[in-house]
Formats: sequence, C-alpha cells, structure tokens
Amino acid sequence: MSENNRINRRKFLKSAVLTAGTFTIVPRSVLGGTGYIPPSDQLTKAVVGVGGMGRGHLRYKDARLLAVCDVDRHHLQRALDIGGRDVKGYHDFRDVLAREDIDIIHIATPPHWHGLISIAAAKAGKDIWCEKPMTRTIGEGKEVVRVVNQYERIFRINTWFRFRGNFYGFGTTVNPIKKIVNSGILGRPLKATISRNTGFAWKFYWSGKTDLKPQWIPEELDYNFWLGPAPYKPYNKQRVHTTFRGYWDYDGGGLGDMGQHYLDPVQYLLGKDDTSPVEIEADAPQQHPDAVGSWRNIRMKYADGCEIFLDGEDVEKDQPFLAGPNGKLYRSLKSDIPHLKEKLAEMPEPEPQITDFPEAVRTRQKFALNESNGHRSATLVNLAKIAVRLGRKLHFDPVKQEFINDEAANRLINQPMRAPWHF
Repeated sequence: MSENNRINRRKFLKSAVLTAGTFTIVPRSVLGGTGYIPPSDQLTKAVVGVGGMGRGHLRYKDARLLAVCDVDRHHLQRALDIGGRDVKGYHDFRDVLAREDIDIIHIATPPHWHGLISIAAAKAGKDIWCEKPMTRTIGEGKEVVRVVNQYERIFRINTWFRFRGNFYGFGTTVNPIKKIVNSGILGRPLKATISRNTGFAWKFYWSGKTDLKPQWIPEELDYNFWLGPAPYKPYNKQRVHTTFRGYWDYDGGGLGDMGQHYLDPVQYLLGKDDTSPVEIEADAPQQHPDAVGSWRNIRMKYADGCEIFLDGEDVEKDQPFLAGPNGKLYRSLKSDIPHLKEKLAEMPEPEPQITDFPEAVRTRQKFALNESNGHRSATLVNLAKIAVRLGRKLHFDPVKQEFINDEAANRLINQPMRAPWHF
C-alpha cells in the first residue's frame, strides 16, 4: 500500500469515527485477519518534551510512536535512540502538529507549556495526553477546556489514582474509599487531610534558590524556546531540567509536582468534579517573587462545608485521611466504624469509567480524567499556589472561576505571556 493510500485510509477511518453522533467499528478480520492490526489502522503518537518524564512515556499500548520533539538536542537524541529508525525528531512542536499521520500528542514539557501546546494540538485535530499539572494557571485551564470541547478532542491527564493503582499509603485503590464515601456512612461534610501522616509527602526539596547568577547557555539547549511564554530571565541551570519545579514561572514546587496526583482522587471522592472551593487560606512564610518556598498548611473549603487540609509540617499525627460527623477513615482502610471492611462488600460500586485511553480515542467517549474534571483538580493546585504566594485568605467563585473582590489574586489567574506566544 502506498503512503498516500495509507493516509487516505486513515482519514477515512477517522472521519467515520468523527461523524456527528455516530461511529462504526470495522471488524479487524475485514481489515487484515483476526489479531492483525495494519500500521495504517494503529493509533499513532508523538511525544513533545523528552526529558526524563517524556522518555518514560515513549511507549504505551495500542499507539505507535512516530515523532519526538525537544529543544534540547541531547534529550532529543536520547529519545531517538530509544524510539528507533521509524521515529523522526523535531525541534519545534508546531512541525509535529502539522503531520496528518499523528493521532495523539503526549505533552511532557514543563507545566508552563502545557496549556499552549494542548490548545494548539486540539486546534490541529489531535487528541491529547498531558502530564500533570494540567496547566500552570487557572486561566490556561479554562481555555484548554473551551478549545478541547470546541474541537471535540479526547483529552487525559497523566495521573491515574482515581481509577487504578494503589493510592499512596492506603495499600488499595481509590475504589473502596469511593464506595465508603458514597454510602454516606461517614456522614457529611467531610474533611480530607493530606500529609505525610496520611500517606503523602509534599517534596519541599523542590523549593527554588533565590541567589541565581547568570550562566552561559549550553550549546545544545535553545533556552529562549524553552522559556517560551514565561518571562525572560537570564539562564541558570537551576531554571531548567528537573529543578525548574522550584520557580513560579514554570511550576509550583511540591504543589505543582505532586498536587494533582494527591488532590484529584480527593476531588473525586468528595464528588466535586464540577466545582471548586469557595475559601482558600495558606499559612506560609513570605514567598520570594521568583523561587518557590515551603508552607506550613493550606485549607480549602467548599460551599457545602467539605474541607481539604494540606498539612505541610505533619503536625497532626493522628489525623484520619477522611473525617465526617459519623466516622473516620485512616490509612489502610482503618476506621472507627465497626466492621467497615466487612460492610464494603454490600456497598454499591461507583459509576463505571473509561480508563483505557486508546479506547476513549477510538470511541470518542470522554476518558475518566479528562479536560473538565482535570481542570478542576488542577485548579485545586493553582488555588493553593496563589494562597501561598499571597499569604492570606481568599474567596473564590467556582462558577465564574475568579476571586471575589481581589484584584491581586485575579492577576494570578490570567498571567501575561511573553511575545509572540498567546492562546
């Protein structure tokens, strides 16, 4: 089959799937025999950002890698060595998006690029697999949601604890915890405590350095492109490659690194996928304008009284993970409710979710953690970051997704981008 015929066939199959309201599943036996998946019918992908995290995602099932992209030539070459001869390397992600034969864009750049590349990928007709945190700001997240829905793309965040894998210190998946919460046995409102004592470490070692001196830019790195929409600041190796997490322009320290991993399942457990807290308060030292620092605790409260408490100092040693007026739930599903584990078998299962990304792409059904609920859990992270930076209590409107009578806080929702970058 010629290359043009393969591309035309791909376009035909994709257009059949994307026909409004309908799709047709063509049996594999028709396309080439039972168990055979011709290359033209496989999902294809590109990975943008192939540092340590990106190289870890060069292969996942049911998708064939065609392209890798990075502004560091050394990173790019390592990815090409792993990917093999059929994989092409790129410096500019826009050249990757221009390829018609790529279905999925996996975004593994630092977070200050997540929103822009997600939006560009959606407009280019690509489905999107994005690393956490989904976006660095609330405003970027709102725009990703709008564009992904406008262009009818399939989107997922690369955190999975709401639907698979042991949930940190619990030795179990989130599923039995969700069953307990849904049963109402703990009562409402609930308070969730996230700390080392309940199984979660906040990684304050990602705090940035405040005394950075300008350094020579390595020859292999396009530092101007790496900065992209972020404000220009002289190169220092601390700003890039892993340690970027310690600077507000690119991420948010331990909150940015682990926040969506920890908080997305809590949002799901509390049933808050379509809303956000109305009060946010941080107890933290004065923050440096450039470098992320530590914090003591952060409290977030929803309109119905449910709370999320982030304990950065691990001072509340005997706190349960979830506490309600009728009972408490600790790590390893320990509880003060008699025979809770035995009662689990009688509790109904949570609503089913699509947890296989290729399936979501093929059927055009939303993935379990998508642009909408992913934006809300990223918003938890970004609300916490803003509270830490401002050091005071904030009031948030979860419908308008803006702070109430707080100009300084609202400026951190939509932060200016360095030209020529914009949505």
